[in-house]
Amino acid sequence: MPKILSEAAIAQYERDGFYHPLRAMDADEVASCRRDVERVEQENLDDIGGAFRHKPHLLLRSLDAAVRNEKILDAVEDLIGPDIFVWASLFFTKNIGDTRYVGWHQDSTYWGLSGPEVVNVWLAISPATVASGAMRILPGTHLDGQIPHRETYNKENILTRGQEIEVDIDEDKAVDIELEPGEFSLHHVRAIHGSGPNVADDRRMGFTIRYIPTHLHQIHGRDSALLVRGKDEHGHFDHETSPEGDLSEQAIANYVAANESHNAILYSGAAEKGV
Repeated sequence: MPKILSEAAIAQYERDGFYHPLRAMDADEVASCRRDVERVEQENLDDIGGAFRHKPHLLLRSLDAAVRNEKILDAVEDLIGPDIFVWASLFFTKNIGDTRYVGWHQDSTYWGLSGPEVVNVWLAISPATVASGAMRILPGTHLDGQIPHRETYNKENILTRGQEIEVDIDEDKAVDIELEPGEFSLHHVRAIHGSGPNVADDRRMGFTIRYIPTHLHQIHGRDSALLVRGKDEHGHFDHETSPEGDLSEQAIANYVAANESHNAILYSGAAEKGV
């Protein structure tokens, strides 16, 4: 019996490749995440969407709490079962007036995972509206299998290789995934999606979390992941650890080790490294 999703919600996810909105956090929890991220930006780095973009949950306790949020995990368990890794997380942040966009793509293109049983959670840290560049999804496209992509390396495209699908699409069929802070959406790893620039009066801060069942394995090398629910009886991934303190020596060492293997996979065969 499902823990949090209704049978109708599960049926919609299976048919359309996404479901929203669901609430994970209250206002104080969201504010804590945003405050922590923006403190890092101000004191340590120019942009957590840059150098600290991948797996920031290994650096900050509030983000570790977010990936372990019980409501999120209940929804994920309803879709992929009780043994769950966080394989990755990242911020898609668009500042006010940011002209960058996310090209139409499938998340699964360069991940190297052995199967498509992957749930992407998009958690809104600030309002995700049409004006701010909310994610848009084409319903049912997860059923079309893996589609060829071209690598543009366009600096305006936030994706790692500026990748975009090579087939024509009807953008009029896309659904806008608008979310209030603390709400989240679920989408399938093969659902075609993208987003536009931010023309709103606030930053668009989206925290994406990639959840996988523990039976999947990495086909491009040894990888690591954080066990957040259930058991790992397969041993396909090295186990990551939660941060003992924000930006602690332990957290940074764990983060660096995890990203070395992770980035080697994401950029395997790439003509250039990262946008």
